Amino acid sequence: MKKMLGEERRYELLSLLKTAGKAITGTDLAKHANVSRQVIVNDMNLLKARNEPIISTSQGYLYMPLEKAAYIERKVVCSHSAEQALDEMYTIVDCGVTIQNVIVDHAIYGEITASIMVSNRPEVEAFVKRIEDANASYLSALTDGTHMHIISASSEGLLDLAEERLRKKGYLVEN
Repeated sequence: MKKMLGEERRYELLSLLKTAGKAITGTDLAKHANVSRQVIVNDMNLLKARNEPIISTSQGYLYMPLEKAAYIERKVVCSHSAEQALDEMYTIVDCGVTIQNVIVDHAIYGEITASIMVSNRPEVEAFVKRIEDANASYLSALTDGTHMHIISASSEGLLDLAEERLRKKGYLVEN
């Protein structure tokens, strides 16, 4: 397979992301373009710098069209053990809500944000499996389980439902 060069490669990668309708891993994009994963990381950064709505998620790169970006967002503060992380994520996505990211307020580094972008149980399971396979810790381990999420949905009612269910399980931290 011929190695794809510069602008031609970025045009092809952007087209792939636009038509995929789901996240594509950097490894899969690298195989498609016959380049290294680091070249893909650089290409994605260049495309983002051109204001292409590409986000990096735990599942790979995702093209986020404007109509999806119009969802209502809310920040929630949660606290729980690592063993309860799966249940917390299920609780949120089962309400029709997307977990966009996780944020922790680290004593030294300040606010640390990592993209999650999970909207359903299979995506949550894949996310948790990657953490387990990498023998990694959840970001909330840095803050004794306290963390924030930006969650989004098509209506305030769905966000309210997710908050209420988190509250009932004791995961929601309130003032």
